[in-house]
Amino acid sequence: MSTGRLARRNEALIGMAGGASALETPALVLDLDRFDANMTTMSQHCARAGIGLRPHTKTHKSVQIARRQMAAGAVGLCCAKLGEAEALANGGLQKLLLTSPVVSARGLERLGQLNARIEELLVVVDHPANARALMASAEAAGKVQGVLLDLDPGLHRTGIPPGPEALALVRALHESPFLDFRGLQMYAGHLMHIADAGKRRDRSLATMAQLEAFAALLAEERIPVSILTGGGTGTFDIDPQAAVLTDLQAGSYLFMDRQYNAVEPTGKSHPFMTSLFVQTRVISCNHPGLATTDAGLKAFATDDEAPPIARGGPQGATYFFFGDEQGGLRWDSGEPIALGTVLAAVTPHCDPTVNLYDELHVLQGDTLVDIWPIEGRGQSA
Repeated sequence: MSTGRLARRNEALIGMAGGASALETPALVLDLDRFDANMTTMSQHCARAGIGLRPHTKTHKSVQIARRQMAAGAVGLCCAKLGEAEALANGGLQKLLLTSPVVSARGLERLGQLNARIEELLVVVDHPANARALMASAEAAGKVQGVLLDLDPGLHRTGIPPGPEALALVRALHESPFLDFRGLQMYAGHLMHIADAGKRRDRSLATMAQLEAFAALLAEERIPVSILTGGGTGTFDIDPQAAVLTDLQAGSYLFMDRQYNAVEPTGKSHPFMTSLFVQTRVISCNHPGLATTDAGLKAFATDDEAPPIARGGPQGATYFFFGDEQGGLRWDSGEPIALGTVLAAVTPHCDPTVNLYDELHVLQGDTLVDIWPIEGRGQSA
């Protein structure tokens, strides 16, 4: 149970028939049946493909969800930031991979403290200076630090390009008595939203070929590699075809959003259902074909288009941002809308939208069944 202010206001609705419609809004809501189906679909897919699932928790930042992912067979969990990993560790999660480098002196100190108290903590490295700092930090902390080399797939966000410098860095990691070199990460985030399925497939498999070639170089040098990790929701059924990855880092499959729903599936249809919504209600409706809601710019990540309306609005209605605190509906059908009407909007981009809320309101039908805290919310470092 969350202790946030909104959670306390809504807690009395748990278990009450029709309680979901009575939620104080705007509220982040989760369709539990769809969520569970998405988790099962991905777990079964990975099992059939013979690949592990190491889901990315930056999507949900929730201890409750992370526990469910581990119970469903995940080999570990990915975290984008050290603060997210600390929040999960505080909730008892024990196998974590930090997918971004930790470089500050205070961050390295926190990393050593976290490494000392959980079963397995891995962190990526992409620069010799960071490798040296990690070695010194691990020596000072008194526990060997597990590391992966982060390879750049062409995104140029993090990662070292495959080649001689990357090979030299692997040698240094492997030879350090204070580091445990475990393998390679190559995450091609720039490919996940390529709309055309064929183009997405070709470019992702080309990335997997790069990873395979570099791993072969390490094999020639007799440097053991136990983890080859990458991929995501956009390429979840493409990358395993290359038979390179040991585990998949998908995260958004649990929730889905407008961006991923717009990506052409490689099969006949999307295997994952939208389970995450922002619930809002009409607070003003004095003009034909126009209404105002209580979910504006502060209720959604705004790096994408306005949210699609999933349910509750008039036929053909579209959503727009009416200001910081208000959203708006426009429609042409002439259909009236009542004051207080409850609507559900699909998140345009699920990860940063989740980061705006303290809790998830978990629904089954029109019943609020639980409220899950988002412990990693706001953990930017």
